[in-house]
Amino acid sequence: MGQVGAASRMRPWHVAMTGRDPAEPHRASTPLELLFDLCFVVAVASVAQALHHDLVDGQIWHGLVNYLVIFFAIWWPWMNFTWFASAYDTDDVQYRLLTFVQIAGVLVVAAGVPAAFNEQDFTTMVAGYIVMRIALVAQWVRAAREDPTRRAVALRFAVGITLIQVGWVVRLLVGWSEVGYLTFVVLGVLELAVPAWAERAGRETPWHAGHIVERYGLFTIIVLGECVLATTTAVQTALDAGGVAAPLLMVAVGGLLLVFALWWAYFKREPDIGHHRSLRTMLGWGYGHYFVFAAVAALGAGLGVAADTTHEVTDLGTQAAAATVAVPVAVYLAALAVLHAVRGISLLRQVVVAIAIALVSVLAATWTGVAAAVVVTAILVSVLVAINVVTVARQPA
Repeated sequence: MGQVGAASRMRPWHVAMTGRDPAEPHRASTPLELLFDLCFVVAVASVAQALHHDLVDGQIWHGLVNYLVIFFAIWWPWMNFTWFASAYDTDDVQYRLLTFVQIAGVLVVAAGVPAAFNEQDFTTMVAGYIVMRIALVAQWVRAAREDPTRRAVALRFAVGITLIQVGWVVRLLVGWSEVGYLTFVVLGVLELAVPAWAERAGRETPWHAGHIVERYGLFTIIVLGECVLATTTAVQTALDAGGVAAPLLMVAVGGLLLVFALWWAYFKREPDIGHHRSLRTMLGWGYGHYFVFAAVAALGAGLGVAADTTHEVTDLGTQAAAATVAVPVAVYLAALAVLHAVRGISLLRQVVVAIAIALVSVLAATWTGVAAAVVVTAILVSVLVAINVVTVARQPA
């Protein structure tokens, strides 16, 4: 009985959702948040694999458009949960159960990725997406009830999210024609507008800056891990098909070097975020990570394409195959340049350098082949990161 009573005290059914302390020391990601991320990575891996297949088949625009659309449906609920949890994570039984519902929703989304890519059938994906979003609405309603000082903000979140989910259901009836793409853009913009609209209704939600930085950093690492997994799987397939060969080793080494360099590029400097920043700045920082996460996952697909070229004929030309690696890297570097802008370092120059790396790598593939172009990309990025680290170190504190 004593053990049962202690367990009950440790994990109560209900803890008042009045908001966490935004200055709470030693705030770290919880085991539940890590489980949440792990399940989301299943969906990321699914959409990256679908992109890989489209690229190999030469369906570049079809794959790219579907990838960007589906990745939004994965990234946006993750971001919403992350910021909500940073402000209102009570970790009681009710909170955990509703989080489990959101996890179930993302697994439904992952199951619907093949149908969305191959048949333009988004029914399963939309169903999973709505499950995630409505579970979050329940959390916001609870916050509105238990945190009177921020009730207006929480209710705006709940109402805005709910109304847009009705729009997603209606959008299914339109189909995936040109009008369907337009409705997606409209609904996507409305989704992005809800936080800005809601947060202006009253006191700002008490998210924790250090916790947010850690959550975004952890998800970046997890997506980089998916990149490693995709490369390893492609290399294993190539080994089974033709054994060890120099081009295959170059793809493996270049891919690993890219992962190291991109990791270093992200974590070379602590981002300056917090409640001292404007709402517009914080939304831009949070939204901008869509390009970081999407680029890394797309890089995994591109490295898979590069490995495929070492043992089979693909429908892509040499330069196009090299671009599947170089372009995601350039997008990643350009996004980081914007998100982690440092005084004294030209933002425009960093973006231009990122684009130049992609162009050099693609052109190099004409003479060196795809595998060597991957190594060239990795070397150029590594040199860029080294220069940037040295430059930042020389800046005054």
